[in-house]
Amino acid sequence: MAQHKTQQQNASQILHTTGIKGGLIVHLGCRDGKLTAALRANDSYIVHGLDTDARNIDLARKHIHSLNLYGKVSVAQLTSSRLPYIDNLVNLIVEEDLGEISMSEVMRVLAPNDVAYINKGANWTKTVKPRPKEIDEWTHYLHDASGNAVAHD
Repeated sequence: MAQHKTQQQNASQILHTTGIKGGLIVHLGCRDGKLTAALRANDSYIVHGLDTDARNIDLARKHIHSLNLYGKVSVAQLTSSRLPYIDNLVNLIVEEDLGEISMSEVMRVLAPNDVAYINKGANWTKTVKPRPKEIDEWTHYLHDASGNAVAHD
């Protein structure tokens, strides 16, 4: 149980440091699924763990089922160097070792202004995907204070 508590603390620290308040979290290298499950801090998050080792997937699934979280937290085996998501979908990627996954692949799946939190050795690096200049920002319910429903992009 102490390790579970530690993973809860790790997840809280990750969510606090990255500032992500909800959405899709991807945990690359999910191992036994304990941190993966802990990253689902509340109903604002959906968490998907990926690991290349089928034994880790089995362990993670058992842990997630034991917490009655399956569906809100799920895991799958990663079998390529390409992440199984469309462009600009993921809000937070947590990884302790990218392995075969390139940083450009991580940035491909991250939504603009969202975060990759990657550990190399003992150092965590927070990388925010920049918002493309060609994407207009909506500051109101409609595009701007004039009530216009059309953006500049």
